[in-house]
Amino acid sequence: MSTTPLITADLVRLDVALGSSSDKREVIRGLAAVAAEAGRATDVAQVVADANAREDKSATGLPGGIAIPHCRTAGVQVPTLVFARLSPRVDFGAKDGPADLAFLILAPEGGDTSHMQLLTKLARALVKPDFTAGLRSAQSPEEVAQLVSEVVSPAEQPATAGATSTATSTSTAAAAAPRREASPTAPPTETGKRRIVAVTACPTGIAHTYMAAEALEAAAARAGVDLAVETQGSAGSTPLPRETIATADAVIFAVDVGVRDGGRFAGLPLVSSGVKRPMDEADAMIAEALRAADNPSALRVEGAGGGGSESASGSGSSAGGTVRRVLMTGVSYMIPFVAAGGLLIALGFLLAGYEVALNYADGTGGVAQNVVLNSTFFNLPNLADYDLANGASFQNGPLLTYLGSLLFVLGGAAFGFLVPALAGYIAYAIADRPGIAPGFVMGAIAGTTNSGFIGGIIGGVIAGVVALWISRRQVPAWARGLMPVLVIPLGATLVAGFVMIVVLGRPLAALSDGLSDGLNSMSGGSAVLLGVILGLMMAFDMGGPLNKTAYAFATTGLAGAAVSTDAPELKIMAAVMLAGMVPPIALALATVLRPRLFSAPERENGKAGWLLGASFITEGAIPFAAADPLRVIPAIMAGSAVTGGLSQAFGVSLRAPHGGIFVLFAVDGVLGFVISLVAGVLVACAAVIALKSMTGAREPVDAGVTV
Repeated sequence: MSTTPLITADLVRLDVALGSSSDKREVIRGLAAVAAEAGRATDVAQVVADANAREDKSATGLPGGIAIPHCRTAGVQVPTLVFARLSPRVDFGAKDGPADLAFLILAPEGGDTSHMQLLTKLARALVKPDFTAGLRSAQSPEEVAQLVSEVVSPAEQPATAGATSTATSTSTAAAAAPRREASPTAPPTETGKRRIVAVTACPTGIAHTYMAAEALEAAAARAGVDLAVETQGSAGSTPLPRETIATADAVIFAVDVGVRDGGRFAGLPLVSSGVKRPMDEADAMIAEALRAADNPSALRVEGAGGGGSESASGSGSSAGGTVRRVLMTGVSYMIPFVAAGGLLIALGFLLAGYEVALNYADGTGGVAQNVVLNSTFFNLPNLADYDLANGASFQNGPLLTYLGSLLFVLGGAAFGFLVPALAGYIAYAIADRPGIAPGFVMGAIAGTTNSGFIGGIIGGVIAGVVALWISRRQVPAWARGLMPVLVIPLGATLVAGFVMIVVLGRPLAALSDGLSDGLNSMSGGSAVLLGVILGLMMAFDMGGPLNKTAYAFATTGLAGAAVSTDAPELKIMAAVMLAGMVPPIALALATVLRPRLFSAPERENGKAGWLLGASFITEGAIPFAAADPLRVIPAIMAGSAVTGGLSQAFGVSLRAPHGGIFVLFAVDGVLGFVISLVAGVLVACAAVIALKSMTGAREPVDAGVTV
């Protein structure tokens, strides 16, 4: 890490107005200009663009008159911190009003996650009244730089990415305070604090993971608790140090997927919830953890410490919560295979036409595979050599046919892992690493027995349960090293494989065939009803278990869809994607039409909702639903239901599993696609405006906003 100071006196401005007094973007531009004047920013325009892009995702205003815009950018070469004491104050989206203390945190684009680490360290200090009072009373830039450097210093940054802490010491004496003995329920000493560790994780990305972590950190600071959070996002994480876990009083699992290596927390009192709860009830969760730490009868994390089963994450959950967590884990790990494989196949069709999925008339093999194996980019295929079945003929030339075949083969290979990945990571959620191998094998067996994704789910559960049961057997010390790498995978594969093939193979295949036949028989009103139901599921929890269940249903069907655009699986995929696009777009439109019905942060979120919805990221509606669930959720469910039903009625089909409007090339029935989307958006927008107008208290609109 660079030894260049993060902040110096020439990076500080006191009692200034940076640009427009009511425009946070002008303040960001002014802070970036300060960085340039100090020789830190090499490209001001890039810094401003990146900081504003981050601001568009979610407002960076904090309670207490503080703003911390931040980004990773190519416009700086070393981590940089710029500070301004604003006069007048500027609205950065905090609920309690505008900010007078603004920090701009800049991290190099190619660097590590230092800007997130800085954000966490700075936020810890900012919740201290003494620190913020010192910033407001400082008489010189040098005084501010010294005060900030004491809490945010390169030498003091965390050594690991992905783990953040709310330890709040700003003095050498506090940093040197003695730590308690490693006892999970030991009472605090006179100089010590209660210590809690936490894990946050969401299924499809890091957004909710970090939102939950920040909420817990702020609540812990308010409660005077020392909290260390391990953020397990889709970008990976670094585990909390063992000594940190060993000295904790309790653990909080705020997750929608399994906790990786959950057994590390074995024996700790447990508070467990979904990843969204901390955003609304972080203070209550901290209080629950403290009560659990003092309660000898409290639920505790199960497992053998140090290795641990991921099933520990559900120790304090209900049976339904455990089932939900296990299934969500499998789906979350399956999604990358779906997205990569499905889009590659769709691109293959775009370039080469649907002919690449056909067989020879004499049954000698698939066109795409033979083109790839027998041709190269420099030796293009002779299309006359391929006599296609059913009298079909190639619609594109040799080059596009070769490129399309190549993409189709790659996509097919990725899709081949769809059910095995689903089963493997369901088993992983139950039994941790020893469950992965038998779970993947059961997923492959589901393909062998033609039991589809239903067989994959059941096979993954069986493999995980058997692996967990074997892992809990007492064995001699000399055999313990063989358990996770040999005994558990071998035993679980044998037992689960026997059950899947001998006992459940034919029944599951019959069930899967029945489901497929049922879908193929759906037409008219029944297909429209299915579209309505899928639309309701997509909008109800916006990325939660119902949303993911509908999405998994569509994508696993897409994997086995026929070449014909009339395949019902392709129509289901279209209905699901369209319904998932409706909520963010509808709410974005509502913030434009009736801004007085929405708070300033909601109007900011609305700006991002356009692109999120167009990209099929339903989670863009979550900030609105979290703030006003009783009016927002019914409205967007109505709109998505209309879209799903219309999509089925118009017979819209789709070969890509993700992408929104950016995969229109994979849509058959583009006009129906557009009509269905627009109709649902208008219904949802009108519904949310009507509900808020009739029953909702309204916030005053900022100056300059028209109605």
